[in-house]
Amino acid sequence: MKAVYFGEAAQAQTEAKVTGVGGFFFKSEDPKALREWYKQHLGMDINDYGCTFTWKDDNGNDAATQWSPFGEDTKYFEPSQKQFMQNFRVQNFDALITRLKAAGVTLVGEPESYDYGKFGWILDPEGNKIELWEAIG
Repeated sequence: MKAVYFGEAAQAQTEAKVTGVGGFFFKSEDPKALREWYKQHLGMDINDYGCTFTWKDDNGNDAATQWSPFGEDTKYFEPSQKQFMQNFRVQNFDALITRLKAAGVTLVGEPESYDYGKFGWILDPEGNKIELWEAIG
């Protein structure tokens, strides 16, 4: 319609959806020791947060998946009582959050934006907390 009335090419909206696994976060009795075990025995390139696996998406863009053990007393997974939290990479974050709200999906807190991306949290029907992340750049 825009092209017809204003002579401009219509821009296709990017579908709001999950595009990949952004990270896997789980509770650990001793995160530091566990990170070191994975480094020593599995050769993972460990940092203070765990291990970042880099890869290319279907379009050849740089992407990453974060593996991170958290302390067993972390509050970051709340209100879920589960031992883990998934992080999914998404595209069109704002539209996805709007669609989830309209569908009655439980949002946890308010979305947050940083110079490296947008984050939002939801609960699935079984009470698993899911972090949604749209990378910037």
